[in-house]
Amino acid sequence: MRVEQIPLLNAVLNSITTVLLLAGFAAIKAGRRSLHRVLMSAAFGTSTLFLAGYLIHKFIVKKLSIFPDLGWIRTLYLVILISHTVLAVVNLPLILRTLYLAVQGRFEEHKKMAHWAYPVWLYVSVTGVVVYLMLYQWFPVRH
Repeated sequence: MRVEQIPLLNAVLNSITTVLLLAGFAAIKAGRRSLHRVLMSAAFGTSTLFLAGYLIHKFIVKKLSIFPDLGWIRTLYLVILISHTVLAVVNLPLILRTLYLAVQGRFEEHKKMAHWAYPVWLYVSVTGVVVYLMLYQWFPVRH
């Protein structure tokens, strides 16, 4: 795999995470705990692979991608990017705690923590794809 392909792979991983999160939510609402456990574990796995790919890409590339100056579109991109980044950092410990509580069988506490972690995780996975599309597909930087 070439380093230029990592952002696409990361967008695919974020897309898969989104689908797994939505399916996991539907499964628990339907009372299908085992399926919920599998889907949420898979979402955690794809998110972990994304984080590894993101860090590897940043370590190899060692430069920031600068979004083109397109007026309000750039402002929108920066709002999405900043909210995505801040919430991703904030949500990581929430996800880890939620997972820990589930593994420990502390399901009432798990449910309360998931009430906060889940929507943020979903937002982060969706906006990760949007950031990729805006930066690499819709408004790519021309060198």
